[in-house]
Amino acid sequence: MVALDTSVANVALPQIAGSLSASSEEATWVLTSYLVANAIVLPITGWMSLYLGRKRFLMASIVVFTVSSVACGAAFSLPVLILARIVQGASGGALLPVSQAVLLESFPPVQRGEAMAVYALGVIVAPIVGPTLGGWITDNYSWRWVFYINLPVGVLATVLTQMLIEDPPYVRGGKGGRIDYVGFVLMAVSLGALQLILDKGQQDDWFSALWIRWSTGISIVSLIAFFLWEIRVKHPIVDIRILANRNFSIGILMATLYGIILYGTLVMLPLFLQELMGYPALQSGLAITPRGVGALFSVTLAGRLVRRVDGRLMIIGGFLALATAGFMLGRINLEISMASVVLPNIIIGAAMGFIFVPLTTIAMGSLPNERMGTATGLYNLMRNMGGSIGIAIVTTMLARSAQAHQSILVSHLTPYEPAYREWLEHLRQLFLSRGDIVTATRKAYGVMYHLLVEQSTLYAFVDNFRLLGYVAFLGIPLAFLFKKAGKPRGG
Repeated sequence: MVALDTSVANVALPQIAGSLSASSEEATWVLTSYLVANAIVLPITGWMSLYLGRKRFLMASIVVFTVSSVACGAAFSLPVLILARIVQGASGGALLPVSQAVLLESFPPVQRGEAMAVYALGVIVAPIVGPTLGGWITDNYSWRWVFYINLPVGVLATVLTQMLIEDPPYVRGGKGGRIDYVGFVLMAVSLGALQLILDKGQQDDWFSALWIRWSTGISIVSLIAFFLWEIRVKHPIVDIRILANRNFSIGILMATLYGIILYGTLVMLPLFLQELMGYPALQSGLAITPRGVGALFSVTLAGRLVRRVDGRLMIIGGFLALATAGFMLGRINLEISMASVVLPNIIIGAAMGFIFVPLTTIAMGSLPNERMGTATGLYNLMRNMGGSIGIAIVTTMLARSAQAHQSILVSHLTPYEPAYREWLEHLRQLFLSRGDIVTATRKAYGVMYHLLVEQSTLYAFVDNFRLLGYVAFLGIPLAFLFKKAGKPRGG
């Protein structure tokens, strides 16, 4: 539910804006509010599990998430919808790391790879299916049903959690103690400001905007103060000493890199298919769906191989596959067939499984169970922040690279270029049969400019896909920094 709701509402934004009498820019807060609240809650889930009791905290989060989902669907104005999305994002932020911690602790180390394979099905496949599902629901029913679909799942999850989940001994019944208000406020300010910068930066031309500069300073100062405070306080809300574990530190760094590539390609492909290839929203979503097929296959296989094969080799293979897919997409043009998009997507999906399963297993493998809640919270936070960074990078590069290519290409559109004169005259004669010479000339120039923008935008997409291919290579040397773990044992 949580992973799905990060992307399922994206394609419904125009309908939401129209239904609630809001502008498209105002409607984007439906996405931003969810992500900001989600980011703030993720790191403190370990502490909340200890303070309230994990089962109690998990059930409360499911109930609040489900109720807030219904409130989103029933919202009668944009402020009400944004408020419901904040509550939904905050409660949803707890569900991913807590469920991951439950899985990691419920199985002995020898079976954790398979447990993470099951977990990966939701985390990887849901954001891929989200846009397609959201588009289909919006087209055939209403945008409100994008949120209402969480109700039956939430009710079922609540019942099953009550029946099947148990607290481990060290969190049973919850623990009292003082709440680290200072740490929470510093963390919330830093992460909230950073998420807003990443979401709205390109729209306001980054550091040209005064609020971006102020927000960046506030985020950095708050983050430094947060680390200094958490090191000294007796009962920190986030135990950052966990970063001293080498495998975990390398793991969250690679998870950030993984998030950049995953969400970067996930944003660019629908844009390319809709803006340049003319695909409808539903068809562009369906073109991404094969990624889920590749992920479904790879996570199942990776869950079994992680017992027998060095996880570092699987991670290296996964990043090599991501780089290959990036360079394959870097060869696109405006005459490609669907197969040119489907095959790289299958490769990306397969790579995700071979990275996610062993990466999570290695990063968490040497941590004691008592620290699992904090670890999963930070791990999921950094993967999500990587996604936000990736989206910010590709949208910025897309706009600016298109402008750069346009300035280069336009230098060839001069009367001194024979090809340009030939095309212009051909178009003028074509339109002359339907009007006067002035109108025909104006239309011919319009067509040439449209082709110029189209080709420069295509080059920008090519640059971005190749950039993500090079970024994928950064994951290979990082894999060698992991300490080699012994063969997992039962227990």
